[in-house]
Amino acid sequence: MSKKLVAYFSASGVTANAAKNLAKASGADLYEIKPEIPYTRADLNWQDKQSRSSLEMRDKSSRPALADNNADIADYDTIFVGFPIWWYVAPTIINSFLEAYDFSGKKVVLFATSGGSGFGRAVEGLQPSAPNAEILEGAILNGRQSEDKLKEFADKF
Repeated sequence: MSKKLVAYFSASGVTANAAKNLAKASGADLYEIKPEIPYTRADLNWQDKQSRSSLEMRDKSSRPALADNNADIADYDTIFVGFPIWWYVAPTIINSFLEAYDFSGKKVVLFATSGGSGFGRAVEGLQPSAPNAEILEGAILNGRQSEDKLKEFADKF
């Protein structure tokens, strides 16, 4: 049986809830991906073209600094990486996370929360950040998911 980790970035708490429920249902460890400088409500205002998140998402080379590099990635075979969908892809802090560790030979399964869009080109945008990992599109985990459904999702990987 492979050892699993649920790593997540959550700006408003929605993705955090999904990640905690997924970790509990699958018996996985949990790790929060935190930005060195936390996002404020103003930073997340997608309608403001000068907001921090808007600027980061327009610049595909943007790599927000992480608060720490303490995830023991080497200890895991499968890493579920969760995030809110921003502009139809993963926030660039997910690239920061993937580039901070060696994911060689690991299975990285994406999960996300979204106000209405799917994964878009998330896998394509993240693969260069972990070129020796197998990155897979997992599922959008909006709303309340039953523990059985989350376990079934996790067990596929």
